[in-house]
Amino acid sequence: MKRRQFLIKSAQTSAAISLISPYSFLDSTEKNDLFFKISLAQWSLHNALFAKEMDNLDFAAKSRQFGCEGLEYVNAFFKDKAKDKAYLAEMNNRAKNEGQQNVLIMIDGEGNLADAETQKRLVGIENHHKWIDAAHYLGCHAIRVNLGGGVDRDEAVKASVDSLTKLSDYAKGSNINILVENHGGFSSDGAWMTKVFSQVHNSNCGTLPDFGNFCITRKNDECTEMYDRYKGMAELLPFAKAVSAKSNDFNADGDEIHTDFYKVMKMVKDVGYKGYVGIEYEGKKESEEKGIELTRDLLIKVGKKLS
Repeated sequence: MKRRQFLIKSAQTSAAISLISPYSFLDSTEKNDLFFKISLAQWSLHNALFAKEMDNLDFAAKSRQFGCEGLEYVNAFFKDKAKDKAYLAEMNNRAKNEGQQNVLIMIDGEGNLADAETQKRLVGIENHHKWIDAAHYLGCHAIRVNLGGGVDRDEAVKASVDSLTKLSDYAKGSNINILVENHGGFSSDGAWMTKVFSQVHNSNCGTLPDFGNFCITRKNDECTEMYDRYKGMAELLPFAKAVSAKSNDFNADGDEIHTDFYKVMKMVKDVGYKGYVGIEYEGKKESEEKGIELTRDLLIKVGKKLS
């Protein structure tokens, strides 16, 4: 093959690759067999993002490279852009150009919604309003909030119910769901979360069960009180409007060694959930990209078995 022919062929191949759709590594039958769609949690790439090796605006293209269909943002990576319509419009353009759906924004650093101090909690509620508006502009279906700051178990339930009701009321007109992840403290206690959500009556409020975030208390970065993850998932899933597939370590067969993905995904299917399942790799033994790929492949393997 002459150089000119080679260059033309290479250009054609590159163009074809750029048009590959999500899940191109699956044929159409296999893709349709999955009862869920796969999204990518931005936190999976937090090292690259914090190191400035990657920008928030690169996220859509990166997600597409992994064959994911949806984007789960973390507000820390565009924390000063919640009201910047030009920037949000560019995020929308990037997602659209890469064939990605903006799914949700995970909100941190805006105040604890179970805070024992009422005034602090009310400020926290107000701080979340701009992110509800941003999520609406981006076409997301939800934001994820935190129920931290509680001291007394029962008082924290009351504070959480009040905060979630107020935020859900604000978000109704935007068709945004207010979701709570098991994310440490009381929120990683499934029984406590059940008490909260049995008292929240807004239909646009629910949970984002995470496979692995069931450490209730830590000391020196070591978990000192762990809630049973399968019991916790069973308690959180009835209220679920999103699901996070947390992964850390894998064995030679590609299975996550801390969580039985088949067992958990069967629980997800059994409650009738058919939405996005977000890849959230948080391990240290593999690179972020390899960890994402391993989690994706495991979800697909399990999903096909459950079809």
